[in-house]
Amino acid sequence: MSKLDPSQVSSNWKKLQEQLKSQKKDKPQDNGLKRKRFEDQKKPSKPFKKTRVSGANSDQLGKRRKMGTTESKPDSGQSAANDHSKLVKEYDIAPADVTAAYGSGTGSTKGHTDDVNGGLHATRKIGKYVALDCEMVGTGPPPHSDNVLARASLVNFHGEQIYDSYVQAPKGIKVEDYRTHVSGIQPKHMREGYARPFAQVQKDVAKLLEGRILVGHALRNDLQSLLLSHPKRDLRDTSRHPKFRIDSMGKPPALRNLAKSELGMSIQTGEHSSIVDARATMALFKKEKTGFEEENRKHFGQHRRIPDKKQPSTKGQTASKGPQTDRDGDDDGSEDEDDLEMLDGEDEGLDEEEEDGGEQRPAAAKAKKKRKKKKRTKRH
Repeated sequence: MSKLDPSQVSSNWKKLQEQLKSQKKDKPQDNGLKRKRFEDQKKPSKPFKKTRVSGANSDQLGKRRKMGTTESKPDSGQSAANDHSKLVKEYDIAPADVTAAYGSGTGSTKGHTDDVNGGLHATRKIGKYVALDCEMVGTGPPPHSDNVLARASLVNFHGEQIYDSYVQAPKGIKVEDYRTHVSGIQPKHMREGYARPFAQVQKDVAKLLEGRILVGHALRNDLQSLLLSHPKRDLRDTSRHPKFRIDSMGKPPALRNLAKSELGMSIQTGEHSSIVDARATMALFKKEKTGFEEENRKHFGQHRRIPDKKQPSTKGQTASKGPQTDRDGDDDGSEDEDDLEMLDGEDEGLDEEEEDGGEQRPAAAKAKKKRKKKKRTKRH
């Protein structure tokens, strides 16, 4: 193709060529890297849209944590509610029992209508398990370390108050230290006409404990203040349970610390209440009921009752005379009506105990039968 003759090119075309040359000089050299368009740089970046999560886990899934940061801790009210829900979910405790144990809030007594100094409750059932707690005052020479009973409270398996009474000081004994900041006892609580005599309270409590399993914390001190005793195999002491002694390095734990760590309950923050303390010990026992019963069987063996049936007499065997007795030494092996009447949840594991003992009953019966001695004659 022949080259263009400059004389034949129009002036407009020449101007266009000059503009193109000037634009090439201004344009920087291309180094092979792509650059963003000028228009794209002016456009603002779109904000990041957070995904919304609905449902029960929205609070956890909806939050995004930055590197090196931790989640915020819930407030005390929320943690108390979580402690209650933990008992229901992880330990399979009925919600009604949790509410009955310490109400809807931490350390609360909601759900119970306690009758302070009301004596024996007229309508509430006692059941097989009862929890006892007592408050004592100081007497004797300084530092007034001798204890005198000032209040006694008992609750049933569901934490319901079945007995509560203030106690008069025995005659001839003067109270030197009421320990009000701890015991909550004031002089008006032990005055004659309001508090009951010691002998009456002792008789009432002894009747309630007869034939039942006693639950409490440091029961030795409570029974000593009442001047009562109870069979060791029928005691369930939360201060002596091995699992509850792990955090305290084998030492008896304080009930306040035990209730906080095991149940999430805040008790004994000020003046003590024997009803609240007894309710807390029963809640601790219910949580570890299986463990308590296993420890009891290790020390005292399986508790079984032999049925009151006359064994037929056979040749070479003599029938046992007199009423049969159980291993605790009862006369007829029968229980009182109050003992047979158990509350809901108290009879857990009883069927298994009966099945385990079925095979060993014939051996025990054979051991009680008398053996005849055969006379031996000498040969001459």
